[in-house]
Amino acid sequence: MQTVTRIAELRATLSAWRAQGLRIGFVPTMGNLHAGHMSLLAAARYRADRVVASVFVNPLQFGPNEDFDRYPRTPEEDAQLLQGAQCDLLFLPSVEEMYPQGRDQATRVHVRGLSETLCGRVRPGHFEGVATVVAKLFGIVQADVAVFGEKDFQQLTIIQRMTQDLSIPVEVVGAATVRAPDGLAMSSRNRYLTEAERAVAPRLHAALMTAVKRIDTGERDYESIEAQGQAWLLEAGMRPDYFAVRDALTLQAPGPASRELVVLAAARLGKARLIDNLRATRR
Repeated sequence: MQTVTRIAELRATLSAWRAQGLRIGFVPTMGNLHAGHMSLLAAARYRADRVVASVFVNPLQFGPNEDFDRYPRTPEEDAQLLQGAQCDLLFLPSVEEMYPQGRDQATRVHVRGLSETLCGRVRPGHFEGVATVVAKLFGIVQADVAVFGEKDFQQLTIIQRMTQDLSIPVEVVGAATVRAPDGLAMSSRNRYLTEAERAVAPRLHAALMTAVKRIDTGERDYESIEAQGQAWLLEAGMRPDYFAVRDALTLQAPGPASRELVVLAAARLGKARLIDNLRATRR
């Protein structure tokens, strides 16, 4: 695996691959990699001849009171995992390389409508930071296909919309959430959980499963489903940001024509903020 820190180095390698007619896959990450990320690498490898992964903790998507400084950074372990997953090239840029005019002067990308709800409501500016860095990385790598995890369903939806609206020629693929045997979605922030909190955390997934079962059996009282989910998270000792049933395409409340739904939740448990979702189909 080749590791580069400069955009010019990256482009030189990619240019040589394109000259050979090779299809390029891309997996952008913030590092502190785990089995969930490796599943994204596998999905990219299946769809491409060469796979690029980036590790960049993007300051634009962290709020003033969030965990940018303490976000876990494990570059050596990340490189070992990526090499084991047959990654061909690791892009490891600095903040200065990504934002040469300074982060405060960077051009921003804002996806209206999808960015202000759910996580966007409780983390103002977060998705603007996500859209900005992903648009920049897409411009740098110019991959044929890029893979993102479905655990971050709102993020995936925003990136798909941004790619469509800006006519960026990359196929954006969502990969299924990887879970521990007890249902907890894999996340870098799970490392913040104490042993006792880790035992409680799977109740988030259990609450989502109960909500989906209610929808799948024909229930339409979404406010009741949401209230039950909120109550279960509170009883488990979590501090829910939201528990919501939404149209899977628009992330708005389901309307009469909505068939594909998604139940999304975010909750704080100790120092960790957990997010998860499950899809449901309205009959």
